[in-house]
Amino acid sequence: MKQMVIEGNNILTGDIHIGGAKNSAVALIPASILANGTSTIKNVPNISDRDALIDILKILNCDVDLEESTLKIDTTNLKNTLIDEEHSKKLRASYYFMGALLGREKYVEIYIPGGCNIGARPIDIHIDGFKALGATVTTEGNKYILKADKLIGTDIYLRFQSVGATINLMFASVLAEGKTIIHNAAKEAEIENIADYLISMGANITGAGTDEITIVGVNKLHGGEITVLPDRIEAGTYIILGALVGKNLCIKSIIPKHLEALTSKLKDMASDITINEDNIVISKVDNLKPTNIKTLVYPGFPTDIGQPMSVLLTQANGTSLFEETIWENRMGHVPSLNKMGANITVKGMSSMIIGPSKLHGDEVVATDLRGGAALVLAGLTATGTTVINDVEHILRGYENIEEKLAQVGAKIEIKEI
Repeated sequence: MKQMVIEGNNILTGDIHIGGAKNSAVALIPASILANGTSTIKNVPNISDRDALIDILKILNCDVDLEESTLKIDTTNLKNTLIDEEHSKKLRASYYFMGALLGREKYVEIYIPGGCNIGARPIDIHIDGFKALGATVTTEGNKYILKADKLIGTDIYLRFQSVGATINLMFASVLAEGKTIIHNAAKEAEIENIADYLISMGANITGAGTDEITIVGVNKLHGGEITVLPDRIEAGTYIILGALVGKNLCIKSIIPKHLEALTSKLKDMASDITINEDNIVISKVDNLKPTNIKTLVYPGFPTDIGQPMSVLLTQANGTSLFEETIWENRMGHVPSLNKMGANITVKGMSSMIIGPSKLHGDEVVATDLRGGAALVLAGLTATGTTVINDVEHILRGYENIEEKLAQVGAKIEIKEI
């Protein structure tokens, strides 16, 4: 187990370079098995979710070569075998092997995927889509078995703009017979990145990034190449950090357009923020204004930035309201924040945050990835020493977090316990 120790209340200044997007990379890696041959993914973030997916590729007998941030995946000798519970439960994104293997092999055996405990996270939207394409789905305990003699393109209507279902159904459709149209598709930038990868393999996809994606099936896919786009959630987390303890903290290698829901709120709060072509510079100010946050599907305020944002709201001068609309367990970090001196009252999926609060260091527990990131921000803001347990949650999604923060002046250390 790992533990993070933070000596807080230091001003951070300098540059933080943003890595490849976790939410894109964890789908791009499974997508590679749709191709016959070798595919290349560049700018892959150094996170534990990457390593967990590589382990699954090896179970499937793929050859994997990782050199710095470039991942080469050769599927020539792929063997379709059971993806066991030990590996599938490590991360939610293991479910992308459902769509990819169903698309390529027309048969999948996989245990129900794991990931952070932020809600029920059902995959019924995915399953309904697979069935619409012609697959049969059975379960044996926690194991799913998906099979089809062939997959036939069809119109699929998603009742919710699910990112995971949109991606999984793209995977299942690219080698299906005929045309598939995914209606009410998710519009996240990561979906465009994934579609570009599939297109580089020879897939016929239009409309990615809109709420209607059209896929015309092809007979086979060849090796492709893609660069993972910058991680807007990592960027957003560090931008919020700059508003808390920054002095000209520059968040670099980003696409500001992907962060507009956050930056517009920071402007509403009277933050000191300058938005440039590929970077954002932000500094701490006194007398932040309170604001109300409601998480929504893209391009609304991202659910993955909600928990870090709640830390900034503890420093605003007044009462802010926060409403989570995507995952029902996004408040796991609140007891730890209150232990550190915050004044947050939770009711269901909403909270009332009264500030400004003087945060003090304490021993706390990361209950999930983004909640853990919120505790890192709180620890860097607080006076005294903060000890965060179960840091493995944080390392699933934040590349080289200790090194990046230390380079801008943070006193932070990750220890084995």
